[in-house]
Amino acid sequence: MTPEGPLSRFALIKAVLGPIMRLMFRPRVEGAERIPGDGPVILAGNHLTFIDSMILPLVCDRQVFFIGKDEYVTGKGFKGRLMAWFFTGVGMIPVDRDGGRGGVAALMTGRRVLEENKVFGIYPEGTRSPDGRLYRGRTGIARLTLMTGAPVVPFAMIGTDKLQPGGAGLPRPGRVTVRFGEPMEFSRYEGMDRDRYVLRAVTDSVMAEVMRLSGQEYVDMYATKAKAA
Repeated sequence: MTPEGPLSRFALIKAVLGPIMRLMFRPRVEGAERIPGDGPVILAGNHLTFIDSMILPLVCDRQVFFIGKDEYVTGKGFKGRLMAWFFTGVGMIPVDRDGGRGGVAALMTGRRVLEENKVFGIYPEGTRSPDGRLYRGRTGIARLTLMTGAPVVPFAMIGTDKLQPGGAGLPRPGRVTVRFGEPMEFSRYEGMDRDRYVLRAVTDSVMAEVMRLSGQEYVDMYATKAKAA
């Protein structure tokens, strides 16, 4: 990374906003030592509200890269440039997920991040929970771990939906918990990243651990379908 690159911006953002975020949200972090200190790692967890993606990078020692909507970095004027600077600085990689190949682009982006021995954060539900429950995971998480051999560290965001109900508007102060589980590895399925039964089994095992960590009720339905109902 160059001095002007994302890593230096992340360090600056964390130094400036870290104390403010800790004062506002008083995060209780459990199990952060379970995140390997080097090598590729996938962080997979639940998604309750917008501020999840702001809190997660600030409670991890290693920089977390994740996929975000390209609209976050394409805004106009000073506000648009500031948002682009912030989101790319904390590790967001903009991808157009609305197109027909959006899922493929996101998957390949995650693979590239992991092949560079970095940390990739992902919400297997694919979108924010519409009602606080945990929904069925999409199998992109399984394909990533099987293609790269990266371990999966499950995590749970607890309480963020109480501070920003509906995912919109300014969050209010309060306490949140970020809980990390033990690393999960799936080397026994090496070379089976195109077997849909294996992909579903791996994904479901990750979601079961996220459910255990979060205490959420599980719904065997995709969150996008629930939102459309």
